[in-house]
Amino acid sequence: MSRPALSAVTELFKPITWFPPMWAFACGVVASGVSMDGRWWLALVGVALAGPLVCATSQAVNDWFDRHVDAINEPQRPIPSGRMPGRWGLYLAVAWTALSLLVATVLGPWGFGAAAIGLLLAWAYSAPPLRLKENGWWGNAACGISYEGIAWITGAAVMAGGAMPGGESLVLAALYSAGTHGIMTLNDFKAVAGDRRMGVRSLPVQLGVDRAARVACWFMAVPQVLVIGLLLHWERPLHAAGVAALLLVQGVLMRRFLASPTERALWYSGFGVPLFVAGMMVSAFALRSLGAAP
Repeated sequence: MSRPALSAVTELFKPITWFPPMWAFACGVVASGVSMDGRWWLALVGVALAGPLVCATSQAVNDWFDRHVDAINEPQRPIPSGRMPGRWGLYLAVAWTALSLLVATVLGPWGFGAAAIGLLLAWAYSAPPLRLKENGWWGNAACGISYEGIAWITGAAVMAGGAMPGGESLVLAALYSAGTHGIMTLNDFKAVAGDRRMGVRSLPVQLGVDRAARVACWFMAVPQVLVIGLLLHWERPLHAAGVAALLLVQGVLMRRFLASPTERALWYSGFGVPLFVAGMMVSAFALRSLGAAP
């Protein structure tokens, strides 16, 4: 059997998707309030585990089990195009799962447990019999929990030697996980035709394009409003103002996105989502200033 080129393997792992969980892990590290002295290596291993390992695994799993849908929506992808021959897509998904678990042992019980849960969600999202992605409500929730919530909590816990993160950190991780549900919906607008043909019930398929776009915006905006309220309650007005300013700009961009969701979903992902994740880091620094070590 011929082997895939390195360029096809890289494309299968989709490095551009690694940023959200890596960023969320870094937010957890910051929010922990723990000094980085002597712990840099933990942070670096954790970031690598979140992105190039666990997230990359999820992309390989998704592409393998989505190869028939991709043949309609994105025939240029490595597997449907034939650049990833035979069952190489599946082999890489399994191998990267094992490698991720091996590296996770370095981070102790918290790191290993979080990686295991993230990998289980990755397989449940794409693979039968669960295949959570066939329903946009469940699939997007699984991605939000894995990409943001688990990564944030793990970053905080690993830095604190395995201690449970504080309540403030857990609440922010949950809110930003909820917001990510909306971000994941943005990825579904480009695939509506193929999803309908293959029975994938994404939110644009279930609700219609315009209604799904509005739901996605609400999912992204409401958690940030709650974060602003919490930061004010925690007497961090400057951080609250920073998140509010970022949300205001998102609101302007959302109006343009809502006018033409299918054409502008990718555009909003490029310009609006970075503002969302910037607010995550602002919130993490707010917790650090509180001394809210887990």
